[in-house]
Amino acid sequence: MTEAELRDAFPRVRRQTAELAAPLAIEDYVVQSMPDARPAKWHLGHTSWYFETFVLGREGSGLPPQEPEYREIFGVSDAGVEVRHDRGVLSRPTVAEVFDYRRRVDDAMAELLEGEVAEDVRERVVIGLHHEQQHQERMLADLKHLFSRNPLHPAYREASGGPERGAAPPLRFVSFGGGTLPVGHSGTGFAYDNERPRHERLVAPFQLGSRLITNGEYLEFVEEGGYRERSLWLADGWEARVAGGWEAPLHWIRQGGGFAEFSLAGLAPLAPAAPVVHVSAFEADAFARWREARLPTEFEWESAAVDQPVTGTLLEDGRLQPQPAPAAARRGASGPVQLFGDVWEWTASAYLPYPGFRPSGRFGQSSGRSMSGRMVLRGGSCFTPASHIRASYRHVLRPDARWHATGIRIARDA
Repeated sequence: MTEAELRDAFPRVRRQTAELAAPLAIEDYVVQSMPDARPAKWHLGHTSWYFETFVLGREGSGLPPQEPEYREIFGVSDAGVEVRHDRGVLSRPTVAEVFDYRRRVDDAMAELLEGEVAEDVRERVVIGLHHEQQHQERMLADLKHLFSRNPLHPAYREASGGPERGAAPPLRFVSFGGGTLPVGHSGTGFAYDNERPRHERLVAPFQLGSRLITNGEYLEFVEEGGYRERSLWLADGWEARVAGGWEAPLHWIRQGGGFAEFSLAGLAPLAPAAPVVHVSAFEADAFARWREARLPTEFEWESAAVDQPVTGTLLEDGRLQPQPAPAAARRGASGPVQLFGDVWEWTASAYLPYPGFRPSGRFGQSSGRSMSGRMVLRGGSCFTPASHIRASYRHVLRPDARWHATGIRIARDA
């Protein structure tokens, strides 16, 4: 980014985080619903701590930290801080003090960006903005999990247009010829180190589902005993299903003879045509087997998406819920739809380094440390900022993770 672009982008991204927090009551900021989640107050403080530490601090402009004791509260292990998993027990600093901390960091950053900014400092700011966008998405997923645990089923905010009702367009398989294909970031614009280096992969001919798997299709899997048929499940997946007592996606709730679904707008009847969301990689894999298909590899997915525009149900859409396949799918579009937005799509690919990968290890953003026991997801979700996603983006989660906005697209060999 140029200095002018940074001066525009910095307050815009920071303001979007504050706007996402605006619907919360004061009690909502503090509670942590599980070890993997973070309180909203922590997300607000942590993203400010990043700019204070890596831009305004010792490695940036040389300014001393405004709140040195916040390092233990808002820091991360990649920056040499011992990680706490009980952040929900910390009532102080107060929410007001965290917002005041954000304001002081923003004021100092605005002053810094008004002048000439060295290239390495610009790089740190850009990384910080993408880091904050990651936390915007994470904060929404954490809040949804938090509210879902409450028997009142509270709404984060009123729905601004829920999923359309009616039938989904037929699921087709779109054929791709494969070949020796380039994979990874092309070198223009921002990317994380795990998207590089760009290299070639041999991809066999394959077929990709024309759209995401819907609630209605997944409901058939549930009703036909998919959660009781051990032969459909990977061994670790079956153990996770039994241990977790899984009988349906995370936010499905039995009501009468059917299911309702919890969203950030509260509880509503299940929308059959909307994409299924909040399933683990194990559930996605079991469903694909039940459909006599499989999950795509991340390289198949990227080759199908690389030339497609980044459009779809993303954070700026404002609905914060996955939406049914667009009209193009109903008209029989030639290619797959819903490649970006709605739900993160599980792939069959383990999270491994690309050939020649060198972790940057800078600014508390080390990708290499996560390259064990995780699976790759692609495409973004309804919680993902549009400027944060691209075809080469590799999201990673443990295969048993269900609280992120994760869904399914199936594939087959040609």
